[in-house]
Amino acid sequence: QVQLVESGGGSVQPGGSLRLSCAASGFTLDRYAIGWFRQAPGKEREGVSCDSSSDSTTYYADSVKGRFTISRDNAKNTVYLQMNDLQLEDTAVYYCAFRPYVCYQKVFSRPNDPSWDYRGQGTQVTVSL
Repeated sequence: QVQLVESGGGSVQPGGSLRLSCAASGFTLDRYAIGWFRQAPGKEREGVSCDSSSDSTTYYADSVKGRFTISRDNAKNTVYLQMNDLQLEDTAVYYCAFRPYVCYQKVFSRPNDPSWDYRGQGTQVTVSL
């Protein structure tokens, strides 16, 4: 059974850090592009970062560049999102998703593109004073 399990969310103060994990089962992550997306209350889902292991292409939303880093551990079949210097506006539910082949700018900017396969429940990140 294909599954993605997001974890690592929590509550932090501005400037804090969290590392999110996306653990896959039922398939091998290194054959797919992986994206992290987030959805804040009352807002549309947006792309945070995506990674294509096949060509090492990585994308980040402008709002997180320099603060967030996506990485993979193929041995653990897990993708991570290291989030540093968290800000109030980073508060959201974070989801991971996979798609075949590669991630590219156009599909990264379309979280609802049918090629993205979401299998997890998301993990809540709350940044508050």
